[in-house]
Amino acid sequence: MTAKALYRIEELGLSLAKRESCLALLGLGSVGKELKRCDEYSDLDFFVIVNAGTKMDYLNNLDWLNEVKPLVYSFRNTVDGYKVLFEDGVYGEFAVFEESEMCAIAYSEGRFVFKKDGCHVSEQPIVEIREIKEDNIDFALNELLTNLLVGMQRYRRGERLAAQRLIEVHALNRLLSIHHHFADEENDFIDPYNLERRVEFRFPALAKLLPTFVQGIEHVPSSAKALLDYTLALGMLNEAMVKEIEALL
Repeated sequence: MTAKALYRIEELGLSLAKRESCLALLGLGSVGKELKRCDEYSDLDFFVIVNAGTKMDYLNNLDWLNEVKPLVYSFRNTVDGYKVLFEDGVYGEFAVFEESEMCAIAYSEGRFVFKKDGCHVSEQPIVEIREIKEDNIDFALNELLTNLLVGMQRYRRGERLAAQRLIEVHALNRLLSIHHHFADEENDFIDPYNLERRVEFRFPALAKLLPTFVQGIEHVPSSAKALLDYTLALGMLNEAMVKEIEALL
């Protein structure tokens, strides 16, 4: 069964193509180049590219969306776009750009649902997304160590929420940022904005250990120990730092 998000992006393309001021609709993510992962839980990510001087027409009045399917929620989260929910439950995030703006916008390679003759925007961005993976393994490991140390100090002080965030979020993210150096990724659907996305499919062996790394606010020391033990197996860590962390566990 075709996902509703995919139907919606095609419906939107047919509608927008009729507008003289609209030059293109660029689908992104699972309604873009990554159609293989589009499913019933996929949302709608897209750029609308319009003629110079017409951008605010699309941002100030969302009738062009309501004409396709009525909206029950809209929230302008950036100067360029919105987060929206259609009445049938399809959720979407979009931005509107004039053609001249696209040369300065970073995005993952997309898929044109439609593109009019004379529009020079490419499916591939000119500006690359800043890589969130870490090439400097030593940097990431030391960030992870300091996250564990400060996190455990805060936990022992009674700051459990701050500790949980440092250990189960920040320290774990440092591990995720370098794990591609230690294990092959099993598919190429990498979210350049978010290290946590699809980790279960990219690193299934690591994913099995996630319950030990994220045990919750009442079990932060156990999470810290699991992260420390796993990281020790990956590389050399400063012995003094390791001892200080272990003393707090």
